[in-house]
Amino acid sequence: MNLTPRTPDEIRAIRDRHLGRNLSLAYTEPLKIVRGEGQYLFAEDGRRYLDLVNNVCHVGHCHPRVVEAGRKQMEALNTNSRYLHDNLAEYVTRLAGTMPDPLSVCFLVCTGSEANELALRLARAHTGRREIVVLDHAYHGHTTSLIEISPYKCESKGGEGLAPHARKVPCPDPYRGRHRGDDAGSRYASEVAHAVAEQRPGAFMAETLVGCGGQIVPPSGFFTGSYEVARAAGAVCIADEVQVGFGRVGSHLWAFEAHGVVPDIVTLGKPIGNGHPLAAVVTTPEIADAFDTGMEYFNTFGGNPVSCAIGLAVLDVIEEEGLQAHAAAMGARLMNGMRSLAERHEAIGDVRGQGLFIGAELVSDRAARTPDAATADHVIDAMKDRGFLLSTDGPDHNVLKIKPPLVLDDGDVDGTVAALDEVLGQLEKGR
Repeated sequence: MNLTPRTPDEIRAIRDRHLGRNLSLAYTEPLKIVRGEGQYLFAEDGRRYLDLVNNVCHVGHCHPRVVEAGRKQMEALNTNSRYLHDNLAEYVTRLAGTMPDPLSVCFLVCTGSEANELALRLARAHTGRREIVVLDHAYHGHTTSLIEISPYKCESKGGEGLAPHARKVPCPDPYRGRHRGDDAGSRYASEVAHAVAEQRPGAFMAETLVGCGGQIVPPSGFFTGSYEVARAAGAVCIADEVQVGFGRVGSHLWAFEAHGVVPDIVTLGKPIGNGHPLAAVVTTPEIADAFDTGMEYFNTFGGNPVSCAIGLAVLDVIEEEGLQAHAAAMGARLMNGMRSLAERHEAIGDVRGQGLFIGAELVSDRAARTPDAATADHVIDAMKDRGFLLSTDGPDHNVLKIKPPLVLDDGDVDGTVAALDEVLGQLEKGR
């Protein structure tokens, strides 16, 4: 199909007419992106941008091996999981094989929201309870049952508040949160203990690294303590790895491994298909058996041969190109560079992360740790003008979030640090 190219203004007019107005665009002056390759996106004028925020195209935009796997399987067959197919058998074997025991049963779905929705059903089937404990500022998906347990959405503009069956505990933020210092992890876990004692939930659900809450790395001891008290009350522990799985943290394939815990249910999405709509839930045989109530579980597109072929290609590329180790090396280089900038620029209050999941919190008063959303907005637009795509996150929208394709190289990292140094320096001169 040959489309007649439209101008950015024409496209925006069509979006205003035919798409919901709350479907947002990035940047003050939105970009018309027409091509992706590796860690780069290309605008209609041919300008190249380093993509520092797209954690979906995990092994690189349009990776030829992933594209070819999908193309080849689409030419042969695409159908549902009611038929036997080698791709499905191989994929669930490979995926389950990456998980620690007893996580061995997979459900394949299409989106991270769908995976988290299914995780709630599994937890309720196993425990007989729908009560749940979640983190403040958490975001788990866009379905009704997920929005109402996601404080990031339901307690912000347009939200209706947390559902009666949900209880939130403080986000385990060691920089601006309630608890700080060496014992912050255990003190945040005590907040989970209080919530569990008051509510007796069926599940404790948390992102292993907190994305929308501000690129938070929970302090040591938080997950071990929280999982212990949740399980003692009969709750299952759900690890939302939709944003951070598949080697992004560098040290491990799964972020929960870096915290020394094994969840009862793990949800996967975004990077799993490198842009193809694929997601998964992995759980224990015991929980999967409890879900087998006589009602069939069927997902029309979950586990189809094309999705499984693409998922297998992604696993192959991560392993064969050494992307987990690469994420560790590039993440360390980038965080070191960002921390050197913090020594020169007062606007950077904190740099944190694991692997290529990094946050830089911008503040107007470093001593008071006052969030500075205005500076963050200025920085992302100024960086875009220099060819670097960033975004913000956190409850105060003042955290620069960095979670790029894992194929960044040394030059990309050093160029990012140099550009940010220039942007912050010019901002300071203008004040």
